[in-house]
Amino acid sequence: MSDDREILELLRKLLSKPERKIEGRVGLEVESIGPESPHGVYVFDHSSGKWILKQIEGDYFKPWEDGLYIIYFDNAKCPACRGYDAYWYPFVKLFGSAFKNSHYVVILCDWFTRECDSSIARGSFEHYGIHASPTTLLLYVENNGVKATRRLEGSKRIDELVNEVSNFIESVKGSQVSGSG
Repeated sequence: MSDDREILELLRKLLSKPERKIEGRVGLEVESIGPESPHGVYVFDHSSGKWILKQIEGDYFKPWEDGLYIIYFDNAKCPACRGYDAYWYPFVKLFGSAFKNSHYVVILCDWFTRECDSSIARGSFEHYGIHASPTTLLLYVENNGVKATRRLEGSKRIDELVNEVSNFIESVKGSQVSGSG
């Protein structure tokens, strides 16, 4: 019976139109990002355990230093994204610091580029060719350039995310070893 109530509550949330209660401003800190959140680029701060709205305006998201970028392209009006949230946010909190030099990013619009209040979020969906949601993009940046990418479309469980990220890192390291000899 409890499962039925949980399903009904989830359906109620998915079908209700969220009110924009949160004002969008760079520097905004939140525990998690949802349909009521301002559009833009959020970055996870490991020290505080919070998401910080880093950019609202701009061309598209650009990595700021070398390392691994795990980017969740989120559509606020996407039911599958709301389901993925149940895995994404715990994954980042539990495993966020397990991957060396890793950066976690959420890029949020209401519905891809068609309904988006943020020029940088809209531009990021376009630049990275995101046409399905949820999509998680893995980028490996070295010497200020993107060395490798992998696109994960659809919802992934925590164990799947850990495996995908681990395999991506191994493939990048493998290419470094094979390329050096």
